Amino acid sequence: MALKKQFSSFEEMLSTSTVPILVDFYATWCGPCQMMSPILEQVGTQMRNRLQIVKIDTDKYPGIASKYGIQSLPTLVLFKKGQPVEKIEGAMQASQLMQQLNLLV
Repeated sequence: MALKKQFSSFEEMLSTSTVPILVDFYATWCGPCQMMSPILEQVGTQMRNRLQIVKIDTDKYPGIASKYGIQSLPTLVLFKKGQPVEKIEGAMQASQLMQQLNLLV
């Protein structure tokens, strides 16, 4: 499940997490991003002990999106120990996303 949390810095959140973090870069106006919300909820529930999901609104945090080279939405970036290890662009089915993540987490 994607949780709404406040954090003092994005980098601090990434570096202090004990599990990999999947960041969903999205925008409220993006149709495919809205389609991914229930898929990410499902994946988050199935992988809750192995993975944390965080949503970043690129309209509110354009600097973070720019830093990680986000050029299309939705884009998912998997971070391990504070470092990006995989970028997944576009909407997909839960089964496809689970298959990719199981290889990485």
